[in-house]
Amino acid sequence: MDRFVWTNGLLEMNETLVIQQRGVRLYDGDEKAKLDVGVSLLSTHRLIWRDAKNHECCIAIPLSQIIFFEEQAAGIGKSAKIVIHLHPVSPSKEPGPYQHSKFSYIKLSFKEHGQIEFYRRLTEEMTQKRWERTPVSQPMPTTTGGSQQAGRTRAVGIVGIERKLEEKRKETDKNISEAFEDLSKLMVKAKEMVELSKSIASKIKEKQGDITEDETIRFKSYLLSMGIANPVTRETHGSGTHYHMQLAKQLGDMLLAPLEERGGMMALTEVYCLVNRARGMELLSPEDLVNACKVFDALKLPLRLRIFDSGVMVVQLQSHSEEEMIASALDNVSEKGSLTSEEFAKLLGLSVLLAKERLLLAEKMGHLCRDDSVEGLRFYPNLFQ
Repeated sequence: MDRFVWTNGLLEMNETLVIQQRGVRLYDGDEKAKLDVGVSLLSTHRLIWRDAKNHECCIAIPLSQIIFFEEQAAGIGKSAKIVIHLHPVSPSKEPGPYQHSKFSYIKLSFKEHGQIEFYRRLTEEMTQKRWERTPVSQPMPTTTGGSQQAGRTRAVGIVGIERKLEEKRKETDKNISEAFEDLSKLMVKAKEMVELSKSIASKIKEKQGDITEDETIRFKSYLLSMGIANPVTRETHGSGTHYHMQLAKQLGDMLLAPLEERGGMMALTEVYCLVNRARGMELLSPEDLVNACKVFDALKLPLRLRIFDSGVMVVQLQSHSEEEMIASALDNVSEKGSLTSEEFAKLLGLSVLLAKERLLLAEKMGHLCRDDSVEGLRFYPNLFQ
């Protein structure tokens, strides 16, 4: 501690503040210094400490005085510390809070954390040694701890820097608060949209005779695009088998129309995206979706989960005819002469994955044969039959 000198806290020309941390206590070696908890500031040239209550008490030590430093991990009832080993006291040293010390090192004890970032920045400054490349333009002023002049100038130096940092923190807090307010407003609007969808649905039921069939279909399509009004969740239906059964029933109602539009079959990945888009904030996990699809048959729903030989999982209508699917693949390949999975997918408006499975199924039944070359997998009508 006898290496520290009194300072007014002003940053000199060419000196830049790097980081500051509140809640730092100084140790003279292994003993607590006779100083309260304060603020530790690291600049490009000095390590500065200022008392949190008595702003007149401000001390500093040049970074050139540091030999090396190390971390000391926190323990039970002990804060994390940075141990700084120092060169011997210079005979021409200015006055400071301690005239003599039996220790050649000090400790910074971080009561409010922040030691990791402070240690990193201190490492950077000691590596770069910017104080050697950009020396200050004038000697660092010194003063006693109770000087009135120090009290006046410190408001421009350390206090001014602290005020700017505090203003920046308040602005950040304000931006975060506004962001959460926007999120809350979005949640309120989402609830309003669900209530609106319920209201329109009830009006359709009440005034069925006053609304034409086309208008009813149009309204129902609007409601479907809004999503599921009351999605099945674990909070409302518990967990386990009961939850998966209720979820399967809801999926059975929701997926009928999309499956009919897509030829009676959809890859499970497509189903996953479609369902979660409709559920809004109540997202469904892949595991729950698979478990719900597995009970389609047990509930005698018009859907079923199918797993191809390649491992691809699809959801398809119970009425979906495998013979029609094979015949469609054979007809298209015969008409075009040959097709790849990508070309077949474009013709039928399917995903490439499903198109390939259809072609493989037709090949398995002996209706198609393949040419697997460097250009890719291409299917031809089986003329060997």
